[in-house]
Amino acid sequence: MKSSSMRNAAPDVDAYLRKVPPDARAALTKLRRAIKAAAPGADEAISYAMPAYKLHGPLVYFAAFKEHCSFFPASTSVVKRFSRELSSFDAGGGTIRFSPRRPLPASIVTRIVRARVKENEARRASRAARKALSAT
Repeated sequence: MKSSSMRNAAPDVDAYLRKVPPDARAALTKLRRAIKAAAPGADEAISYAMPAYKLHGPLVYFAAFKEHCSFFPASTSVVKRFSRELSSFDAGGGTIRFSPRRPLPASIVTRIVRARVKENEARRASRAARKALSAT
Protein backbone atom coordinates (compact mmCIF):
# COMPACT_ATOMS: atom_id res chain seq x y z
CA MET A 1 0.00 0.00 0.00
CA LYS A 2 1.31 3.44 -0.89
CA SER A 3 1.77 6.14 1.73
CA SER A 4 -0.45 9.20 1.59
CA SER A 5 2.47 11.29 0.26
CA MET A 6 2.87 8.81 -2.61
CA ARG A 7 -0.87 8.88 -3.37
CA ASN A 8 -0.82 12.70 -3.31
CA ALA A 9 2.33 12.99 -5.41
CA ALA A 10 2.30 15.73 -8.00
CA PRO A 11 2.00 14.47 -11.60
CA ASP A 12 5.03 16.48 -12.75
CA VAL A 13 7.73 18.83 -11.49
CA ASP A 14 5.81 21.99 -12.33
CA ALA A 15 2.85 20.78 -10.24
CA TYR A 16 5.23 19.78 -7.42
CA LEU A 17 6.77 23.25 -7.36
CA ARG A 18 3.35 24.93 -7.33
CA LYS A 19 2.62 23.12 -4.03
CA VAL A 20 5.85 24.32 -2.37
CA PRO A 21 5.99 27.57 -0.32
CA PRO A 22 7.33 30.54 -2.33
CA ASP A 23 10.78 30.77 -0.68
CA ALA A 24 11.47 27.05 -1.16
CA ARG A 25 9.99 27.20 -4.68
CA ALA A 26 12.50 29.88 -5.68
CA ALA A 27 15.44 27.85 -4.34
CA LEU A 28 14.23 24.63 -5.96
CA THR A 29 13.54 26.35 -9.28
CA LYS A 30 17.19 27.51 -9.38
CA LEU A 31 18.30 23.99 -8.45
CA ARG A 32 16.12 22.57 -11.25
CA ARG A 33 17.67 24.96 -13.78
CA ALA A 34 21.19 23.96 -12.74
CA ILE A 35 20.34 20.25 -12.99
CA LYS A 36 18.80 20.61 -16.44
CA ALA A 37 21.76 22.67 -17.68
CA ALA A 38 24.29 20.13 -16.37
CA ALA A 39 22.41 17.12 -17.76
CA PRO A 40 20.30 18.33 -20.68
CA GLY A 41 19.57 14.76 -21.81
CA ALA A 42 18.14 13.69 -18.45
CA ASP A 43 14.50 12.73 -18.17
CA GLU A 44 12.54 14.69 -15.59
CA ALA A 45 9.89 12.82 -13.60
CA ILE A 46 8.31 12.39 -10.21
CA SER A 47 9.73 9.42 -8.30
CA TYR A 48 9.25 8.67 -4.61
CA ALA A 49 6.85 11.67 -4.61
CA MET A 50 9.63 14.13 -5.47
CA PRO A 51 11.28 15.57 -8.59
CA ALA A 52 13.73 13.12 -10.09
CA TYR A 53 16.17 13.16 -12.99
CA LYS A 54 17.26 10.01 -14.78
CA LEU A 55 20.01 9.43 -17.28
CA HIS A 56 21.23 5.85 -17.66
CA GLY A 57 19.58 5.23 -14.29
CA PRO A 58 18.67 7.47 -11.34
CA LEU A 59 20.68 10.69 -11.39
CA VAL A 60 19.49 13.16 -8.72
CA TYR A 61 16.36 14.11 -6.78
CA PHE A 62 15.23 17.12 -4.75
CA ALA A 63 12.46 17.92 -2.31
CA ALA A 64 11.06 20.56 0.01
CA PHE A 65 10.35 19.79 3.64
CA LYS A 66 8.87 21.88 6.43
CA GLU A 67 12.22 23.04 7.84
CA HIS A 68 14.59 22.66 4.87
CA CYS A 69 15.11 21.56 1.28
CA SER A 70 17.14 18.55 0.22
CA PHE A 71 19.18 17.59 -2.81
CA PHE A 72 19.73 13.86 -3.24
CA PRO A 73 22.64 12.99 -5.56
CA ALA A 74 21.78 9.27 -5.23
CA SER A 75 25.45 8.53 -4.52
CA THR A 76 27.27 8.57 -1.21
CA SER A 77 30.62 8.58 -3.04
CA VAL A 78 29.75 11.82 -4.85
CA VAL A 79 28.65 13.49 -1.62
CA LYS A 80 31.97 12.40 -0.04
CA ARG A 81 33.94 13.66 -3.05
CA PHE A 82 32.42 17.12 -2.64
CA SER A 83 32.47 17.12 1.17
CA ARG A 84 34.89 20.04 1.44
CA GLU A 85 32.70 22.26 -0.75
CA LEU A 86 29.60 21.10 1.10
CA SER A 87 31.07 21.61 4.58
CA SER A 88 28.82 24.61 5.29
CA PHE A 89 25.72 22.52 4.50
CA ASP A 90 24.23 19.57 6.36
CA ALA A 91 25.49 16.80 4.08
CA GLY A 92 25.80 13.13 4.81
CA GLY A 93 25.11 9.83 3.16
CA GLY A 94 23.33 10.64 -0.07
CA THR A 95 21.59 13.81 1.16
CA ILE A 96 22.48 17.49 1.13
CA ARG A 97 20.16 19.71 3.20
CA PHE A 98 19.94 23.45 2.69
CA SER A 99 17.75 26.37 3.59
CA PRO A 100 15.73 28.29 1.01
CA ARG A 101 17.47 31.44 2.31
CA ARG A 102 20.86 29.86 1.66
CA PRO A 103 20.46 27.58 -1.37
CA LEU A 104 23.14 25.40 -2.89
CA PRO A 105 25.34 27.32 -5.35
CA ALA A 106 24.62 26.40 -8.96
CA SER A 107 28.33 25.74 -9.54
CA ILE A 108 28.36 22.95 -6.94
CA VAL A 109 25.09 21.49 -8.25
CA THR A 110 26.50 21.49 -11.78
CA ARG A 111 29.66 19.64 -10.74
CA ILE A 112 27.71 17.12 -8.67
CA VAL A 113 25.28 16.40 -11.51
CA ARG A 114 28.12 16.01 -14.01
CA ALA A 115 29.88 13.62 -11.60
CA ARG A 116 26.67 11.59 -11.32
CA VAL A 117 26.34 11.46 -15.12
CA LYS A 118 29.89 10.08 -15.32
CA GLU A 119 29.11 7.48 -12.64
CA ASN A 120 26.00 6.34 -14.48
CA GLU A 121 27.82 6.23 -17.83
CA ALA A 122 30.66 4.19 -16.29
CA ARG A 123 28.17 1.76 -14.73
CA ARG A 124 26.36 1.42 -18.05
CA ALA A 125 29.63 0.76 -19.92
CA SER A 126 30.68 -1.81 -17.32
CA ARG A 127 27.37 -3.66 -17.63
CA ALA A 128 27.65 -3.63 -21.42
CA ALA A 129 31.18 -5.03 -21.23
CA ARG A 130 30.13 -7.81 -18.84
CA LYS A 131 27.18 -8.64 -21.08
CA ALA A 132 29.45 -8.78 -24.15
CA LEU A 133 31.87 -11.08 -22.31
CA SER A 134 29.13 -13.42 -21.17
CA ALA A 135 27.74 -13.61 -24.72
CA THR A 136 31.04 -14.99 -26.08
